[in-house]
Amino acid sequence: MTISLPADTPFKMLVDPAGIFGAARLSGAANFAETLAFVFRNLRWDYEADLAGIIGDIPARRVSRLLGEGAAWQRSAARKLGLNAAEFATEESGLVTSARDLTQFGQDVDQLRDDAARLEKRISRL
Repeated sequence: MTISLPADTPFKMLVDPAGIFGAARLSGAANFAETLAFVFRNLRWDYEADLAGIIGDIPARRVSRLLGEGAAWQRSAARKLGLNAAEFATEESGLVTSARDLTQFGQDVDQLRDDAARLEKRISRL
């Protein structure tokens, strides 16, 4: 039985810890691999219960909530950073053309082509 994890598993642990088990590839005995895959898909670690055995129920709940809020803040900060970088690249620095400008450019090119075709017909009539 061999369990293979993708190369980006450490990053995925930060972003989506539940998705790690779904990304694992199992090879070997088919029955055992299928059973182990089922276990991995449905396995959820209740770290709050384990922590409660060490420090008590209330502190474990508070630590768990603090970690959850910290993870949510990290996801929110990463999303906002991506949006700000995209806005900077398209609006302020001009490194990337925005979809709105690209659409307008396409419409302008179409209009110019149509105008040139009409002008060519007028010239050919003269």
